Amino acid sequence: MAEEHPMDHSGMPVVSVRPVVLPAPGRGDDLQVRVSAPVSGDELPVIVFSHGFGGSMDGYAPLVDHWAANGFAVVQPTHLDSRTLSVGPDDPRYHDIWRIRVEDLVRTVDGLDLVEAALPGLAGRLDRGRIAVAGHSWGAQSASMLLGARVLDAGGEPGPDLSDPRVRAGVLLAVPGTGGGDLTPFAAEHFPFMNPDFAAMAAPALVVAGDKDQSALSVRGPDWFTDAYRLGTGPKSLLTLFGAEHSLGGVSGYDSAETTDESPARVALLRRLAWAFLRSALYPGEPAWSAALAELEKTAGAPGVVESRAG
Repeated sequence: MAEEHPMDHSGMPVVSVRPVVLPAPGRGDDLQVRVSAPVSGDELPVIVFSHGFGGSMDGYAPLVDHWAANGFAVVQPTHLDSRTLSVGPDDPRYHDIWRIRVEDLVRTVDGLDLVEAALPGLAGRLDRGRIAVAGHSWGAQSASMLLGARVLDAGGEPGPDLSDPRVRAGVLLAVPGTGGGDLTPFAAEHFPFMNPDFAAMAAPALVVAGDKDQSALSVRGPDWFTDAYRLGTGPKSLLTLFGAEHSLGGVSGYDSAETTDESPARVALLRRLAWAFLRSALYPGEPAWSAALAELEKTAGAPGVVESRAG
């Protein structure tokens, strides 16, 4: 089903199609994705977006609409934990969903030929050399694995390297922090995969955290969501949003019921800075990121602040 969207206030008209079905032998269900792209423009860079727990390819319109209207093709897979699929704890795949999520993202990159063919007018317009990942919450952890993060096993040893060299940069929104003693007993028992090691996550990444994001999964405060920035290697930037909780002002949807901290200003800043970060990460020498930071510094009462490091 193809859908046309009204033009984003700062970009081009956008068209989307869903579902695009990517064959997934051994997964139990084929992978369904949504693709959104501007109606014109060639050599479009690609963002593969991973939703949070229970979400689907139909979420995150405040981000996806903006990024697509401003020159990206955005592909959104629906993971097995989606409420639209009803894969529960009694399903044999349930305890491996975290790994299947990562496989979904890789399969999406593998399937860009099918993605191109599914959206009328998109064939031949994707730039396969400029691919980024993004994700929110559990989706951010999934995305981080393609950037080089790993999951520590029960003995504290890093698990397999699931990074993908085709993915050149990422945006991690409310990405969970380290495990072990930082987890609540409930989280440690039910989410053993929530034990990331960011030491090898060397790809450029923008980490976005809310300074009021108090997780029920961690015994730490909101700084837990900055671990990917502080512990990762390589070029990293951290956007801290003031007053933001886990929805970061409302990234999940325009009318998302789980948004308790609605703030169009926060969302506007987040999506604009994320766009600028990825533009400069994927196009070396592109001034979008430095220009966005300069604008932020001049903005009185801005809803967030950025810090960066080279590695």
